[in-house]
Amino acid sequence: MSACYFIGLDIHKKMIAYCIKTVDGRLVDQGMVASDRASLSTWMQGLPGPWVGAMEATIFTGWVYDFLAPHALALKVAHPEMLKAITAAKKKNDRADAEKIADLLRVNLLPECTMLPQEIRELRRILRYRNHLVRTAVNMHNKMSGLLMEVGAGYSKSRLRGKKYFHELLERLDEIPPSVKEMLLLSRAGFEMFQTFQKRLIHTLRSNPLIQARVARLMTITGVGEVTALSWVLEIGPVARFGSIRKAISYCGLCSAQRESAGKQQRGPISKKRNKHLQTILVEAAKLAPRWNPQLAAIHQRELSRGNRNRATLAVARRLVAYMMAVDKGEGNFVLREEQKAA
Repeated sequence: MSACYFIGLDIHKKMIAYCIKTVDGRLVDQGMVASDRASLSTWMQGLPGPWVGAMEATIFTGWVYDFLAPHALALKVAHPEMLKAITAAKKKNDRADAEKIADLLRVNLLPECTMLPQEIRELRRILRYRNHLVRTAVNMHNKMSGLLMEVGAGYSKSRLRGKKYFHELLERLDEIPPSVKEMLLLSRAGFEMFQTFQKRLIHTLRSNPLIQARVARLMTITGVGEVTALSWVLEIGPVARFGSIRKAISYCGLCSAQRESAGKQQRGPISKKRNKHLQTILVEAAKLAPRWNPQLAAIHQRELSRGNRNRATLAVARRLVAYMMAVDKGEGNFVLREEQKAA
């Protein structure tokens, strides 16, 4: 790549800092360009020749990557945590960051992270928004419960989700002040709206032919529901990028950070270098899966007997990852092997 240029980009909401270098490190140009498509188009027209680019993974990276990728020989995305560790320095500004990225790129030391295809990232955005709506609906339900407790009203929290029970409750209880009734009705309307929207989004994902077959195979694992399968497919992407189950488990944030000092290995808290969206879903799935899966129930009980409920949940979550890896790599329905039954 001696005939091409290396460009480091530091992307922010309104501006993008850039640094252009040759393969031998000579600075060609550096500066700022506005973070919009028209400005980037004009900027690209002035580039000196064929180029390879790199940028740090941020909330703004997706659209910039998709816009620039067709015009570059290659475009790479750097892992933010690893990049921070490599480039730690007192001098910290946007142009300096862009230059560091350009230098790491040209000497082939850029800590890359996987950039999933645009179609998968769009579906992932839908799923993450759906999960946000579910959390909001739960908050609305809890708010209704809190309002009823504040005024000393007797009610069943488990039945409060039911529309019929909710309205019967408002009619039956005289101790609820009119102002509280109004807030309860508003909370209920919000709860129903968010529930309706999240179901609509799940239907959109469920019927997508790009992921439909893969999700269906994962759901043959007892204890893996639709949301867990969708989360795995859309957060993991191509499972082949993980060379081992251990690496997938680490990516999901289901193992402790390890460090070695004076020849002794020490386990710390759960590593922060993880996919937090997938971690949340897998932990929730691991809490429920033992109810229906005897093998997972045995793993949970074995770890629980050692006195740590959280470790028991993580052990189940790790086994779920192993099962899903097996299904994904085998491209067939889940079949429990004899050694897995005994484990």
